[in-house]
Amino acid sequence: MTIKENSAVSFHYTLTDDDGQTLDSSTGKDPLAYLHGAGNIIPGLESALEGKSVGDAMVVAVTAAEGYGEVQKELIQEVPRDAFQGVDSIEVGMQFEAQTGQGGTVPVTVTAVTDEIVTVDGNHPLAGKNLNFDVSIEDVRDATEEELEHGHVHGVGGHEH
Repeated sequence: MTIKENSAVSFHYTLTDDDGQTLDSSTGKDPLAYLHGAGNIIPGLESALEGKSVGDAMVVAVTAAEGYGEVQKELIQEVPRDAFQGVDSIEVGMQFEAQTGQGGTVPVTVTAVTDEIVTVDGNHPLAGKNLNFDVSIEDVRDATEEELEHGHVHGVGGHEH
């Protein structure tokens, strides 16, 4: 069976950046499971897996645009330090939930701190980076009706209810 829309797919992967540094890996863990065509994984990787079968192994280079997107400068903001009331110590790398103008929240990462200003970045940490996946397909099957309704794979490597 080949990977197509509405396939439940499991794969092992190692993710590296352009310098060869490992960013993430499923080594020693269950394979990652996703519902093909549901947007569960980044677009560049999903399109590269289309048509592949169990046992296939490949290296997939995904551009920033087809991964987590380019860095959006408007998502980097300087915020007055007093906006972090109740937080005694703010350090680079800390993450917070920021309120959006539409009433939602977005995760932000602190990238700089002074006595008066905290710089936060709402971009995904891998935005602007090319990503390299070393992938091996472990399982491909038709998704169940429940998985299709929920928009994700259930069971090992997927979502447990």
